[in-house]
Amino acid sequence: MSSRPIALVTGASAGIGREIARILAVDHDLILTARRESELRFLAAELTSATCHVFPADLADPTAPHKLFEAVTAAGLHIDVLVNNAGFGDLGPFAEADLGKMLRMIQVNVMALTELTGLFLPGLRAKGRGRILNVGSVAGFQPGPFMAVYYATKAFVNSFSEALSNELGGSGVTVTCLCPGPTLSEFATVAGVQNLTQFKASSAAETRPVAEAGVRAMRRGKRLIITGFRNKLMIFAERFVPRGMVIRAVRSLQDKRRGAKE
Repeated sequence: MSSRPIALVTGASAGIGREIARILAVDHDLILTARRESELRFLAAELTSATCHVFPADLADPTAPHKLFEAVTAAGLHIDVLVNNAGFGDLGPFAEADLGKMLRMIQVNVMALTELTGLFLPGLRAKGRGRILNVGSVAGFQPGPFMAVYYATKAFVNSFSEALSNELGGSGVTVTCLCPGPTLSEFATVAGVQNLTQFKASSAAETRPVAEAGVRAMRRGKRLIITGFRNKLMIFAERFVPRGMVIRAVRSLQDKRRGAKE
């Protein structure tokens, strides 16, 4: 049995999750989970420096988080790092949305993240050490008309992560929330915004530096990391702007996105 620490990464088949797995593989063994088993096995074959355990799971299934926990436990694996990265979004008015898709979004972005944290946290606390990295978003700092459910789920992730970080102070377990802005990943394709200016290569961040910033902050035990100078400036400026004005500004941005999409 390897003596290296073990990191579990959800949504490891693409995007930020895949890059986080690549970074952690230098000094961690990995538990890789996502819907697409073939992509996970391809990544596992690439990461020759680590022992990789592949556990395919669709976290949109309400039974999946507990089944994943049971499978990891049955394999005799005890994690040191939990990376809750899995998530997706969608663009359009809520009144016209596929309600089933919205509920699956809440299941993946909120329920699965919360359940996995609750299931694995006791083991980390018992060891008196461990790290949790939750992938939130700059979208979580304000309401988002036309991406109402996505923005709301990320508001939960941001708030939950910061509160849990405070609760666990002195326990040896740290919680870090990574809040990227638009990033070049499969998220844009799933959400239907891949052709928008904010998600073009000239505007969106590369996944690697975002993942590096998240892992670096996690290793340091930081509570919150917002990537990108413009994103940091935007979040700072929102403190001094009336809430209604912020919502109207987001609405204007989303109107432009919808126009570009249509």
